[in-house]
Amino acid sequence: MDKQNLTVIKEFILMGITDPPELQAPFFGLFLIIYMISVVGNLGMIILSKMDSRLKTPMYFFLRHLAFIDLGHSTSVGPKMLVNFVVNQNIIPYIWCAIQLAFFLMFVVSELFIMSGMAYDCYVAICNPLLYKVIMSERVCWGLVIVPYLYSAFLSLLTTIKIFISSFCGYNVISHFYCDSLPLVTLLCSSTLDVGLIVLICSAFNLVSSFLIILVSYVLILATILRMNSAEGRYKAFSTCGSHLIVVFVLYGTLFFMYVQPKSSLSFDTDKMASVFYSVVIPMLNPLIYSLRNKEVKGALHKILKNLCKIPI
Repeated sequence: MDKQNLTVIKEFILMGITDPPELQAPFFGLFLIIYMISVVGNLGMIILSKMDSRLKTPMYFFLRHLAFIDLGHSTSVGPKMLVNFVVNQNIIPYIWCAIQLAFFLMFVVSELFIMSGMAYDCYVAICNPLLYKVIMSERVCWGLVIVPYLYSAFLSLLTTIKIFISSFCGYNVISHFYCDSLPLVTLLCSSTLDVGLIVLICSAFNLVSSFLIILVSYVLILATILRMNSAEGRYKAFSTCGSHLIVVFVLYGTLFFMYVQPKSSLSFDTDKMASVFYSVVIPMLNPLIYSLRNKEVKGALHKILKNLCKIPI
């Protein structure tokens, strides 16, 4: 395409989740409730794990960072998605679209590898309980979160810069409810081969490598559990990693569904629904799963509520 036919894009229009006007109000109410639960649940998990001395173990260290990532993940997408239900045309400035994409990618990639770190923590707790405190030292725990943060920040900046230094054709309608890499790549006029390869290779590497770490960890955990003679010991081992395993199934099941499903005319609408699930619903489910299945979290919450009730008004 000639340069004369290119126009400088200053803003994008987000199509949103659904078009029928009668669904806008119900969806707005539903996703507002989901987003509020996500914010309260993840903030509560962060505060609880910082305040209660029983939640100072490596497991809750990772859980606190998972809550922080989920909070950022849902906030990078949720508010703008809610706006789409109450305005006729959801416009996002060029620079804010780039910022949203960068933060979204950073939080998604971070979550995958934080989940891997949590799987490794479960493996050490069950397979090497006597050396647990030595192996999972504070320095190791910080390394297992700092490295994913740095890697995900680098990857998100690389992808965002590669997309936004390219030329757009002037068509500025994004067929999605947030600025995502693949919908933006379809709007480019310049060659998209290198950008597409970066997105495809990095997505495959992040998904497969993090899942393999989790898979190997749980195979070793299962082998250790099956060798236990005590039924009580097996139950305790399963309960230690039960919540994490549920979250893993939900998150990776959604992501593999998005990337493995056969492409068809309905695939993009299906992708949008899956995106809603892992960008809005999963950040709400994670703190609920961990709090409802975890006696220590429920005990810490009960303790704080009890102390608040004692404060004179």
